[in-house]
Amino acid sequence: MNTPATREQITALLPKAAPAIATSTVLILGRIWNANGAEHSVGDAALMTVLSGAAAAAGALATFAGPGATVLAGTAFATSGSLALAGVAGYADGIALPLLLWALATAVAYGLAARTWRTDRRDTLTHNRHVAVRREEHAHVERVEALRAGAQIEVAREGAAYAEALAAALTARAALPGYDPAALTRTGLPELPTHALTRDPEELTP
Repeated sequence: MNTPATREQITALLPKAAPAIATSTVLILGRIWNANGAEHSVGDAALMTVLSGAAAAAGALATFAGPGATVLAGTAFATSGSLALAGVAGYADGIALPLLLWALATAVAYGLAARTWRTDRRDTLTHNRHVAVRREEHAHVERVEALRAGAQIEVAREGAAYAEALAAALTARAALPGYDPAALTRTGLPELPTHALTRDPEELTP
């Protein structure tokens, strides 16, 4: 049974094997064509030469069309190389020359694919860095807001505790024997509000 990791590895390796699979398929089809009458057939060889040249010309024209035609140019050149390989594999009576061209075509295909893979990897790394920076910024904002909310809660708790202590002090002072607000006023101390002495202590609690 294939595990998820194994399936992911196979999926990641498929693009790496695509150039070799493509050139090998062309070689095999060319040899099948050779066995079915294409060997030493000048007409078939001329047809593949014309098609290969036309594909190469299309690729050359695409290179002058601008940066956006890079994929089209690469596809045209790859098609030209495939047609040339198929023509040689179909025309030649031996396997040495087709194998040589297959190795050359495979090397060129990997060289072109490597540039695309590097560009994709660079774009992926840039995107991952951007995502990481954005996540760090959001995490920082969340931490600041959490600290701010905690500070506000702490201030509210201290205010509530101060109000309770003040209410308890007012209640205790009003209950002292011989307590005279007028005497405190004569000594120069600020006079306490009269309604604060007559209110229920529970009403002073916020």
